[in-house]
Amino acid sequence: MDHFVDKLRIMLVAGEPSGDSHAARLVAAMREIASGRELEFFGSAGPAMRTAGVDAVVRADNLSIMGLPEIASALPMFIRAYRTLRSAAVERRPDVVVLVDFPEFNLKLARSLKRAGFPIVYYISPQLWGWRKYRRRTIRDNVDLLLTILPFEKEWYEAHGITNVEYVGSPLVNEVRPTISRSEFRARLGIGDEEQLTALLPGSRQKEVSRILPTMLEAVALMRKRRSDARCVVALAPGRKIDEVHSAAARIGWSNLSDHGMSIVHGQTYDAVNASDAAAVASGTATLETGMLSTPMAVVYRASTFNYRLIRPLIDVEHFGLINLIAGERIAPELIQDELTPEALSSELLRLLEPAENGKVRERLKTAVARLGEGGASMRAAEAVLRVADRAGQ
Repeated sequence: MDHFVDKLRIMLVAGEPSGDSHAARLVAAMREIASGRELEFFGSAGPAMRTAGVDAVVRADNLSIMGLPEIASALPMFIRAYRTLRSAAVERRPDVVVLVDFPEFNLKLARSLKRAGFPIVYYISPQLWGWRKYRRRTIRDNVDLLLTILPFEKEWYEAHGITNVEYVGSPLVNEVRPTISRSEFRARLGIGDEEQLTALLPGSRQKEVSRILPTMLEAVALMRKRRSDARCVVALAPGRKIDEVHSAAARIGWSNLSDHGMSIVHGQTYDAVNASDAAAVASGTATLETGMLSTPMAVVYRASTFNYRLIRPLIDVEHFGLINLIAGERIAPELIQDELTPEALSSELLRLLEPAENGKVRERLKTAVARLGEGGASMRAAEAVLRVADRAGQ
């Protein structure tokens, strides 16, 4: 940068675990780039952002809610968060506001803060190419710079009249890696290298786990009728509790998970997926992470009947799974809503466990992930944010 400001105040707003993680990486990258400069960060922050040094005027931990009835009941909480963040912006006068994913909330905040005169950068752009395309005008009128992480997004936005777009790449490239070897993880669970292991990733929200995990467990029971030595591991997302697994098991009449070849790990998702031969993964960022570890998967999802009937007509993409969208083809089978049955899921997982099919799918996943490039997305995003902030601060 030819000209830069010695001190910058940056507001970041995240509302979900994945956004919290991406924003924390962004903060670390900005600190690295701006060595010697004073950077102050505040906003809506989850645990990763707080650890990275972001002052949480709003704690994002409880903001991750899906479903219209659930959002409606939590509306007072969202209104308080919105007002708190707007007041903090007016009081602390950030040089730039960085909104990270979380479009239901952040697009409304973008409109308000843009009118108040703050430069707006949107990181992890809203997936308007998939649904709710009518929000294009909101982006065009209220966002100064849109940072996209998927290879096809920049072209799509520009074709729809939004030209202030930069493709920075996926921040997950080179970040998704196990901490221990496949053999070591299996040894800790008492599973041999030659035994077949399936990972179950039921989602990061409580409602997802309660709706999806019982079906996953029933699928495991069917798999074990075909292969009595089949082993499974439930990989719980941060913020989820082991009691939720036991509750799901109780709903299908299980009292002891180990009797059904089942283990549970918490905070070890990458290790579990890397050590597994196949996985059942709730639709979302986890499908991309699983693909980055080259583990064949079935993509699953189930919302409430009410939510699904409301939202499904708004969705305009061929694939639900992020890994399939990036590949441009159906690498991972998708079992969504009524298609998600124990019989269908067990059948798909058993197919993916067949050695020939397993090897073929792993190669296809590697080809798809290669489309995301060599990494460095957080650093490129950090450079773009600081460029906007410097411009505003001069």
